[in-house]
Amino acid sequence: MSESHRHPLVVSPHFDDAVLSCGELLAARPGARVCTVFAAPPEKNMTTDWDRRAGFADAFEAIKARTEEDTRALAILQATPLRLPFCDAQYLASPSHDALVSALRQTLTESEADMLVAPLGLFHADHMLTARACLALLIDTPGLAFYVYEDIPYRCIEGAVQARVAELSSLGYTATPAEELQAPADRRAEREHMELKREAIGAYRSQLRAFGPNARASLFAQERYWQVRRKNA
Repeated sequence: MSESHRHPLVVSPHFDDAVLSCGELLAARPGARVCTVFAAPPEKNMTTDWDRRAGFADAFEAIKARTEEDTRALAILQATPLRLPFCDAQYLASPSHDALVSALRQTLTESEADMLVAPLGLFHADHMLTARACLALLIDTPGLAFYVYEDIPYRCIEGAVQARVAELSSLGYTATPAEELQAPADRRAEREHMELKREAIGAYRSQLRAFGPNARASLFAQERYWQVRRKNA
């Protein structure tokens, strides 16, 4: 099957990651599903440095507003949001690996997706935890087209992508550049997809504030993908 005709499930550690790293891919595939892993507030309210930088008084306010931002952003790309009930690392209540794998497996099954697009797993603890859980799905889901995206903005860290690809090899996986998921040859379509991505990124006002002006340029870097397979599979 052509990759352009597959039904993708894009796994996003946080509310903005899928749009930052895969916005053009989503724009090219209306109806794609985006599963945000760390979408729940903590059991008890708290205040974190990142939420303060984003303009929020506390975690409850942050999650409510960020969910609304994400809904607007995904609507621009005609993507369907799916959200898991886990807290991100800043709220000090990360899920176990097994709990995360189980929830992602159920989401994949219910979505009827035949293509999974997961984070490569760079730098951030939540991204690494998500990437590890997604790899478990590759092991027990025959026929699944499995891709990873280079996590924006963390892929800008010198050597981060190369180190992670080498780590995947040491774990028994091959990762090859996925040219088939890159921007389309049609320049007009490419421009339209990029414009939609920019509009969608603009919906994450709180996160743009937290990133600050110096980091924003990296948010519009070219998307890059790798296809991952098990060695000797």
